[in-house]
Amino acid sequence: MSGLRTTLEAGLQALNLPLDDRQMNLLLDYLGLLQKWNKVYNLTAVRDPAEMMTHHLLDSLAAVGPLLRQTQGRALQLLDVGSGGGLPGVVIAITCPHIQVTCVDTVAKKAAFIQQAAASLKLPNLRGLHARVESLNALSGQGFDVVCSRAFASLVDFTRWSRDALTEGGIWMAMKGKHPADELETLTAEAGAVDVFHVEQLQVPGLDAERCIVWIRPVPPAVA
Repeated sequence: MSGLRTTLEAGLQALNLPLDDRQMNLLLDYLGLLQKWNKVYNLTAVRDPAEMMTHHLLDSLAAVGPLLRQTQGRALQLLDVGSGGGLPGVVIAITCPHIQVTCVDTVAKKAAFIQQAAASLKLPNLRGLHARVESLNALSGQGFDVVCSRAFASLVDFTRWSRDALTEGGIWMAMKGKHPADELETLTAEAGAVDVFHVEQLQVPGLDAERCIVWIRPVPPAVA
């Protein structure tokens, strides 16, 4: 675990993301939970703890700074769609206690893992929900300020399925690998009424791969 902590500390420094000891311990505890439950629930194909650190934790942590800048650090409701093992949702809940995070997944055991993580890590701002994102607004009766996803679906499907979950003035945060030029072209042609207002390149410490965030907002209907 000491090697993982060293990697985490170096990664946080590279990302210019200051966390306290409690938050770092929570991230390491979460990694331990992910490893433990993964043996039974198959939450991720990545099995090696060192790879989990770079490919999952640091990859998710790289999005925290951009999220805080886009939302100006204000308290808000965030929905992580197709969250799986809680990436990036659990990481955001740990690093941003002022953000209320809901992780939704269609697989019941994955939603159950999020609930277990919230209880084990004592995170009152985290909950797991077993549902389809298309029905979420009707189920929850609330809108979300940010709807995010990490390698969940095409941008067209992501925005189409989750549009009703966005509150007025809300934005989408789509974490992608390389710049999704083809998807962006299709999004403009098919989804309609959306504005891709920023594509932000990310540098993930220890990961030699392209990463970016596509920031999108709905375009309000024109007033007749």
